[in-house]
Amino acid sequence: MYNPKSSQAEEFIGHEEVLSTLKYAEKNKNNVELIDTIIQKAKLRKGLSHREGAVLLECDIEEKNNEIYALAEQIKKDFYGNRIVMFAPLYLSNYCVNGCVYCPYHLKNKHIARKKMTQEEIRREVTALQDMGHKRLAIEAGEDPVNNPIEYILECIDTIYSIKHKNGEIRRVNVNIAATTVENYKKLKDAGIGTYILFQETYNKDSYEKLHPTGPKHNYAYHTEAMDRAMLGGIDDVGLGVLFGLELYRYEFTALLMHAEHLEAVFGVGPHTISVPRIRKADDIDPSAFDNGISDDIFAKIIACIRISVPYTGMIVSTRESKECRERVLHLGVSQISGGSKTSVGGYAEPETEDENSEQFEVSDTRALDEVVQWLMDLGYIPSFCTACYREGRTGDRFMTLLKSGQIQNCCHPNALMTLKEYLEDYASPKTKTVGEALIHKEIGNVPKEKVREIVKENLIKIGNGSRDFRF
Repeated sequence: MYNPKSSQAEEFIGHEEVLSTLKYAEKNKNNVELIDTIIQKAKLRKGLSHREGAVLLECDIEEKNNEIYALAEQIKKDFYGNRIVMFAPLYLSNYCVNGCVYCPYHLKNKHIARKKMTQEEIRREVTALQDMGHKRLAIEAGEDPVNNPIEYILECIDTIYSIKHKNGEIRRVNVNIAATTVENYKKLKDAGIGTYILFQETYNKDSYEKLHPTGPKHNYAYHTEAMDRAMLGGIDDVGLGVLFGLELYRYEFTALLMHAEHLEAVFGVGPHTISVPRIRKADDIDPSAFDNGISDDIFAKIIACIRISVPYTGMIVSTRESKECRERVLHLGVSQISGGSKTSVGGYAEPETEDENSEQFEVSDTRALDEVVQWLMDLGYIPSFCTACYREGRTGDRFMTLLKSGQIQNCCHPNALMTLKEYLEDYASPKTKTVGEALIHKEIGNVPKEKVREIVKENLIKIGNGSRDFRF
């Protein structure tokens, strides 16, 4: 029986409720009166239920879809302004004991290069990432209790935070590792992580078990209930996501919203982020083997409907997607992107050779970070390297309260400008610096409070003179 407050995965992601919702959405996809009612509710910026979101996703009335896209763009501006948070992934190890059929790290793949970075190799990689200008990382590792135990992950986090090179430092480490215990989540919390990220891959239990035939990840309930254990372990910023293309996208979209509703119902805090990766070509993996792939148009509609349904969440699109696709969805709800990314174990300090390929998937947007930063500014966005909320304790319900009230703008906009100034001073090409200085000059006037605006002006001068790490 469907129950959003249940601790059981098959109850808060109720299969029959998903199917009933899809039937309801199909029946009402041309119900103009209902669609108008849902859109009016969405304009209140309080979010939508999974049923309401599913109706908007299914709607095929062009005029109403245009309203949906326009509203998604406005809601994104209302909550996140024109800031885009920057990050990079760092793969620590691709040893894995699972049999996931869509991932090249699966145990039976004997021709991919298996790697596990030493702490010295991590130092080199993090130094290279700092020299690019990154301040925020998402660390990744396969599930392997022998090669990648929690002690190894904790040691890596400690190493990453300890590295200070020139003016560089990693100020926030987000963690994307396999579902684990409450005790281990407490350890991650104590290590000072930012967001704990775990992709569901698919919420359809039957499909999930077929796609994960062997290994600990085969356990659907344990995996799906991981965010509850993370919350119980003290991690109040968690990130959801599905791998679109494995199962029917309507099913995944509905269940994803149900998962967000569950976290709100039980913990009072929904997902800090939602990621929307699509399956990509990788070693030993042919995306055409999965017949649920989605077009760019459907992908854009999904992102718009997530933004409307879960207006407070940060939305992430990685370099899996092309420059053209990312540019389109930035307008519809995306608030975080990666740049200059590698999906291999290592590869930032020195490129991998062909015979040691350890990539998890092919990167579509291969531009350097500086190119991405300049591109964003040319589009009118502020590339933000800010990590202030995490370090000021604005996490979980405290962050969400500020975000939903609109008060977060008093922190985020100034912090974005100051961290962009750091990037321009320390890492930008001359052209990017020129574009960035002009953008900062223009955007200072948009800092809401006059007193804060004057402090920002003073801090920008100090940054130009060599000081670093100012934050509100």
